[in-house]
Amino acid sequence: MEHKTGHQADTGVIIGRFQVHDLHASQVEMIESVMAKHRKVLLFLGVSPTLVTKRNPLDFVSRKEMILARFPQLTVLALPDVRSDVEWSLTLDRRIREVLPVGSIMLYGRREGFGERYRGEFPTMELEPTVFVSGTEVRKNVSNEVITSRDFRAGVIYAAYNQYDKVFTSVNAAILKGRNILLARKPSENGLRFLGGFALPEDISFEQTVQREARREASIEVNNIRYIGSAKIDDWRYREESDKIISLFYVADYTGGHIQPNDDISELRLVPIHEFTPTMLVEEHRPLYNVLNTVLMFQQGEIG
Repeated sequence: MEHKTGHQADTGVIIGRFQVHDLHASQVEMIESVMAKHRKVLLFLGVSPTLVTKRNPLDFVSRKEMILARFPQLTVLALPDVRSDVEWSLTLDRRIREVLPVGSIMLYGRREGFGERYRGEFPTMELEPTVFVSGTEVRKNVSNEVITSRDFRAGVIYAAYNQYDKVFTSVNAAILKGRNILLARKPSENGLRFLGGFALPEDISFEQTVQREARREASIEVNNIRYIGSAKIDDWRYREESDKIISLFYVADYTGGHIQPNDDISELRLVPIHEFTPTMLVEEHRPLYNVLNTVLMFQQGEIG
């Protein structure tokens, strides 16, 4: 295939994400430089399968309207993210030819998001900016600002409704010390609860989450961590929300450390297993008791 230079190709095609609240100088420079080379320009916006994340906070329509407000002569189309570079390149080539069945094409993009990925049939040209702006920093700065306007509040509501309902993963553990189980109490609660908390993105496993929470809440080390089941937690903070909590429940053995309440725990108590009843627990942790009790009934001798 004969590769023409950017000036010779019939159509310029820009590839980008434009995940900012307003076009910044580097993006404007890129679009204007391509438009100066071609009478016909397409712009493909990368579309993530995730919704409202820090890297991809804006949907396709909001970004398209932002670009068209500044460059109404552009044709702006969606390009979905896919698993492999080959599949992504084939999808891009197909969509270009759906819009432009004939004519020569030159693709434009930034090196970090485009040139390294493209494996298709069209020639490419990497655009070297004279103005350098970090989209990540732009988003971070915007996230720290509250604007007292109707449009700002409407945008927050729009983002909240245009994402998937979520299940937050928490991890709890029945921590055993001999024939006793270690339970915790929070300052505002009358009942006891199992130790645990939300899994974090930096955790490498749920077993590590158990160990982290044991250190954080009780200053102890645990080992021999065994998964025994899961349950939905009727946490008061989420009772009226569409998002919910499901806890992964483990049994773990105390292996060392001076038991000391930390973080948001006001009391720790060793309760003999034979005296342990569900009424001792806060209501939201009673489904976990049922999981533990089922294991005890079918695996006598597992604990102790």
